[in-house]
Amino acid sequence: MPDQQTAAGENPADGRAATAPPAVQVEGLWKRFGEQLAVSGIDLTLPAGRFIGLVGPNGAGKTTTLSMVTGLLRPDTGRISIAGHDVWADPVAVKSRIGVLPEGLRMFERLSGRELLAYSGRLRGLPGDEVDKRATQLLDVLGLAGAQHKLVVDYSTGMRKKIGLASALLHNPEVLFLDEPFEGVDPVSAQTIRGVLERYTASGATVIFSSHVMELVESLCDWVAVMAQGRIVAQGPLAEVRGEAPTLQHAFLELVGVRDEDTGAALDWLGGGNGTDR
Repeated sequence: MPDQQTAAGENPADGRAATAPPAVQVEGLWKRFGEQLAVSGIDLTLPAGRFIGLVGPNGAGKTTTLSMVTGLLRPDTGRISIAGHDVWADPVAVKSRIGVLPEGLRMFERLSGRELLAYSGRLRGLPGDEVDKRATQLLDVLGLAGAQHKLVVDYSTGMRKKIGLASALLHNPEVLFLDEPFEGVDPVSAQTIRGVLERYTASGATVIFSSHVMELVESLCDWVAVMAQGRIVAQGPLAEVRGEAPTLQHAFLELVGVRDEDTGAALDWLGGGNGTDR
């Protein structure tokens, strides 16, 4: 990872953010699957050196958007650049600068954790001794040293997320994309992942992760983009998006158009027994 500080009390992210191009620039992005319009002409600018949350209800288009941004899914129309490089016109330059931990991560399960990292590092063109050094450090920090020779197929959900994160970080990317990185992860593993990500962004790198858990986003992020029905309905610093609302959850519900409804009459049979008279 980049050096954490250039001088006492000085965060390199501050200077980098002022001069660097946006981590992600999206213009007029559309994607349709048959009759379903998944992403509806979004424009999005995500600054470098920030911990950014892409939030929205299930089906809002978050995963589709991240898949297009990271070059995994071709958009119908639109332009995407990462750190100033066009994702589809200059894919090699982009892929060398990003790390990706997608939802439903699929890995080479018949490799051990260490073998997977060795393969990933060499695939990225890193020298073998450097791959071994970084792999050892990541395995130690993420609590996987004791399972490094165990096959990935035998890893728990939390261990899979951690080895996937290690693989995404191994080449020290400028921008890290994570799709629901904490889903299905136990509290201990989640705290470990969180610590690694906070250290990574403190170095001046950028994390962009999708989630529908507002409490998590509010505790981690300093920048938020809110999606609903395939559109960006708000984006900006966390405090700005939250506005006068007491929490990000309250602001989010208002932004996506959810209102309190009386479900009592509709579910008057629910609870307290088997539905027979008492």
